[in-house]
Amino acid sequence: MTDPFAHFHAWMAEAETSEPSDANAMTVVTATADGKPSARIVLLKGTDPRGFVFYTNKESRKAAELAANSAVFLLFFWKSLGRQIRIEGVVEHVTDAEADAYYATRPRISRLGAWASKQSRPLATRAELEQRLAEYDAKYPGEDIPRPTHWSGYRVLPSYFEFWQNMEFRLHDRTIYEPAPGGGWIAGRLYP
Repeated sequence: MTDPFAHFHAWMAEAETSEPSDANAMTVVTATADGKPSARIVLLKGTDPRGFVFYTNKESRKAAELAANSAVFLLFFWKSLGRQIRIEGVVEHVTDAEADAYYATRPRISRLGAWASKQSRPLATRAELEQRLAEYDAKYPGEDIPRPTHWSGYRVLPSYFEFWQNMEFRLHDRTIYEPAPGGGWIAGRLYP
């Protein structure tokens, strides 16, 4: 296989049939401007020929780190399949139209939560969050809940892929893809 996106989609399709929940869960690793790393699990919400999309609060810690350092690292791990995919790249913002379209598909309570949560900032009690949620529920009683300007998405533009398959005796199979001069990708292998 010479296309890392095709390889990714094949493995994701298998994961979606075998993983007990959230096959699209991925670790997103960011770093501060001075290189201090930070990792968390988010859900992949889209792929296209350019990259991999996730959504978040633009006032969150991860967003602040991405504003200071656009380098990002994704890790998909599917224990039931003995597989992982590592993706290195940089981020760009999705368009407002893309963010609006995805936001409209979210459950109502999740859309209200985007308003109520001051993501990554101190929270005194759970009751405070529930109160904020109730306030936004009253403010937007129906299904017409606009997307907050502080909530949007990022597209990871990959520059490197590694597909790791667990094998007996730790003789794992590792396939990598790196950009080819002039476009496309060059596939290779790594020792386990």
